[in-house]
Amino acid sequence: MEFTFPDDRKVQINCRDAASLLTQVGQNLTEGRGFALATLNVDHLQRLAEDAGFRHAYAQHDLVCADGNPIVWLSRLAARPVSLVPGSDLVLPLAGVAARQGLPVALIGSSNESLALASAAMRARVPGLTVALTHAPGFPFDPAGAEADDIIESIRQSGARLCFLALGAPRQELFAIRARDALGNVGFASIGAGLDFLSGHQHRAPGWVRQAKMEWAWRMLSNPKRLAARYAKGFTILPGHAAAAIRLRRRQAP
Repeated sequence: MEFTFPDDRKVQINCRDAASLLTQVGQNLTEGRGFALATLNVDHLQRLAEDAGFRHAYAQHDLVCADGNPIVWLSRLAARPVSLVPGSDLVLPLAGVAARQGLPVALIGSSNESLALASAAMRARVPGLTVALTHAPGFPFDPAGAEADDIIESIRQSGARLCFLALGAPRQELFAIRARDALGNVGFASIGAGLDFLSGHQHRAPGWVRQAKMEWAWRMLSNPKRLAARYAKGFTILPGHAAAAIRLRRRQAP
């Protein structure tokens, strides 16, 4: 499944499900190949349409999965179905891949308190996991600034081989590409609120809400001042993407 933007830059979902994603991550870590993992959602689609720098960074990601039911629905409409792979659900499985290979991880983003709690939760739930570095950048974090340089060097010195980024879009995706290219053998996974969910600083929607495909509504109602306008703006772009998905489906029809 791919999305094409006005400058003809494409963003492709190349991880159809969690199993294929984890397999690819394991191979990259085994072979010492750095990578950047993005979790595509409607908010990202809306930002990608407006921000050329974000599009450029996103197109350079090695692994992209569908983090949001609208993305899954669009893929089905295009007859190129992918499965839902929320970034929040990837934190522990990815940490497990690293732990089984004896590779340390780093946690970047959020707050020092949240990272400490997330680190403890991850080590308790993933046997053998080593968290080599936690760092909460200043706000607003500049992924192209001096602090980003310092973080990259800290990751290098820590020996971490998998880095979880909870910096928010587009900062985490921009930083992931810069850091991947600088370090070469480190994987970067942009997982948004995943660490805050583990720490308890944010509460995820109950299972029945997620099963009803309404987690977006739960999140919006939990923080309407910050999220209502974002979701409203995001959903306005869906008709255009739906039309593009239908055209894609027709092009590949026999």
